[in-house]
Amino acid sequence: MIRLTNLADYGVVLMCHMAGAPKDLYSAVYLSKDTGIPVPTVSKIMGALSKAGLLTSHRGLKGGFRLERAPEDISVANVIEAVDGPIALTNCIEHAPGDCCYESVCSMKPHWQVINTVIRKGLDSITLDEIASPAPAIASLDPVVFSHSPKTGH
Repeated sequence: MIRLTNLADYGVVLMCHMAGAPKDLYSAVYLSKDTGIPVPTVSKIMGALSKAGLLTSHRGLKGGFRLERAPEDISVANVIEAVDGPIALTNCIEHAPGDCCYESVCSMKPHWQVINTVIRKGLDSITLDEIASPAPAIASLDPVVFSHSPKTGH
């Protein structure tokens, strides 16, 4: 199973919440109350998103966080990478050459890199403004993604 960490999932939830009113300032306490994510977790995620340049931090009594860019200019991949680091399905994609003891005999490494690139591009093509709005009907999704397999006919 390919699965995001809870922190990356929560990061997307928080950023989508903020995308509803992108010019507003949001405190960790406010976001925690609205999303149900604990304040320490919200604070940790907001710090990572701010460090990655996706949020601007404003200090002071009336401070908080604001989106650095418009929601249509921030992708799901941007958020995931800000929280979790580079998107990598396997260790051989994420780590430097020589990190895997099977690397010299592995025939899958180049294929995993292609698969990883496709998934990364897919996540990069989905923006906050798209997922902050109601979910699309399945029929409106890209037909190429849901087409029949040319090899199996399924």
